Order: sequence, then structure tokens, then C-alpha cells
Amino acid sequence: MPSSAPKPPPPLVTRTDALDHLRTAMVEKKLTQVELADAADCHEKTIQNLLGGRSVRDQTLFDVCMVLGLNFPGIRDAWHGESVARDNPAELAATGGIMAPVYMGAYTRAAVDHYIASYLTLRRSFTKPDTIVAYRTDVTWDPEWPSLLFQERDRLDAPYAHRGRLYIPASSMFIHLVSLTKGAMRMVVVSQLDRGGEMRGLITTLNKQRASFMPVSTPIVYVQRATFDAVTLGECMPQHDAYSEYKRLLDETIEQGYARLIG
Repeated sequence: MPSSAPKPPPPLVTRTDALDHLRTAMVEKKLTQVELADAADCHEKTIQNLLGGRSVRDQTLFDVCMVLGLNFPGIRDAWHGESVARDNPAELAATGGIMAPVYMGAYTRAAVDHYIASYLTLRRSFTKPDTIVAYRTDVTWDPEWPSLLFQERDRLDAPYAHRGRLYIPASSMFIHLVSLTKGAMRMVVVSQLDRGGEMRGLITTLNKQRASFMPVSTPIVYVQRATFDAVTLGECMPQHDAYSEYKRLLDETIEQGYARLIG
């Protein structure tokens, strides 16, 4: 009789399965907890928590998997008790890929789903006093390059609308919206999304002043909105009904310590 093909190993389903694989890999590589912690660039107590089945950051799990040569998506899914069709490309594309690159924060879609939305975006005009610029920013998940993608819309100066990606450090209270075009970079640093659906911080970019471009920075606020039907967009001045509310949000960004302007 022809020999049958070897059966694939059973899928990891529970956190116990993930722990068994982690411990087995440590034995095979002859690594102690101290050595694993050193190789994964984390504290020994973190490894103790991991091997004890207690909650750790996905970044820690990723670093440990890289050291042990294990499949991070499979370990992660079992750790969280998630059912993801890792071997099904169609389902994988539908769920938005696996994980953002390490240099972007190595975040998973499940960890950042709450950012996927449309935002009323507010900042002061760079050239007109007592004027607030309001436009829309959409944040989506890019399955081809797994990461959050932002796109500015409904700007009066549409040719200057930015499109870029979100960088989310695991150990920071702030995130970065970065766009890069032909070597020109614009950086927005804002607080992580709060329960009120707001992010606040600073935008730093170049603004055209007559014949040249000048670096400028000003507070910026993002507010999640389900609809923009009754929202004032464009240049908002003191005589507009929305001006006082927009100004309050921007003023509070400095007053409440989300950003600090020096000088």
C-alpha cells in the first residue's frame, strides 16, 4: 500500500497550546528564562509572566517568537483565543492582514480597530488670523501593507491634502500620522484615541510664505464623527456658529497638556 502523507500538526487553539510550544522551543534551543529575556530585550519578570500564562503585550509575544523561531500569528491567535484562518488567503485579506511592520509599532488590526473611522480635523490657519481650518480625515486598514492608513478629504486646498500611515509605539501615550512625498515629510503627533473619540497634539509641516516654504507647527485635534451632514468644514471664522466650539477644542489641547509650545 502506498504510504500516506504525514498529517499536519494540529492547530493551536488555546493559550495552553501556545505555552506548550513556547516552553518546548526554549528546551530545544537550551534557553533559560534569563537568556530568553536578554535575547528578546525585555525584563526577566516579563518572561515569567508570559510563561505563567499572564497577559503580556503582543510586541513581547512577537519578540519572543522571533527569538524562538516560532510562527507569531499562530501563537498570538491561540494566546488570545482568536480563530483566524491563517492558511486562508481570502479570509486573511478580509481581516486586513496580520500585523504592521515592527518599525511602525508592530500593531495588529484587532488592537487598533477602534481607530478605523472618519474624523473632523481642526487646526488654526497658518496665514489668516482668527481662522480655524476644518476638514475630514478618514482612517482605514490597508491589507496589502498591513497598517492604518489616513487620507485627508474636503480640504479647500485639495492639492495639498495628505495621505500617509499611522505609527503607534507600544509604550507611548502618543501616536504619529506621517506622510512622505518625494522626500518631504509631514508629522502629526497626537494622543491615543480616548473614550470620547478625540486625539489631540501638534502638526508640524511646511507652509508656503510668498516664494518660499517655512516650517510651522500648531495644535491639531481629531474628533470621530459618524456623519458630516451638519459639520462646518473649510475656513471657520469668529462669525460662524461652530467657531467657539472649534476654538475650545484647540485651546484645551494646550491647556490640558496634550502639547506644549515653547517660545
